[in-house]
Amino acid sequence: MGERQDTARLTAWVHGAVQGVGFRWWTRGRALELGLVGSATNLSDGRVQVVAEGPKDACAELLARLRGGETPGRVDHVAELWAEPKGGLTDFVER
Repeated sequence: MGERQDTARLTAWVHGAVQGVGFRWWTRGRALELGLVGSATNLSDGRVQVVAEGPKDACAELLARLRGGETPGRVDHVAELWAEPKGGLTDFVER
């Protein structure tokens, strides 16, 4: 039995031209590749909120990809909040 890896909950608010460009679909694909669960949600102010739970290093990699310039649309800024995982999530969904 290996040492249990630290898990985390990342909430990221993505600012820019990120709605209607496949951003949530792209984010879901990256999250699933990294083994994360959570959601990507369009907010009424034009931002996308990304919630991801899983290994902390995988959450950090998703955050790096959100900021990395390969995303659909245009990302101007990503605000982040780290917390303890809440659990209860089984998939990564678009809302």
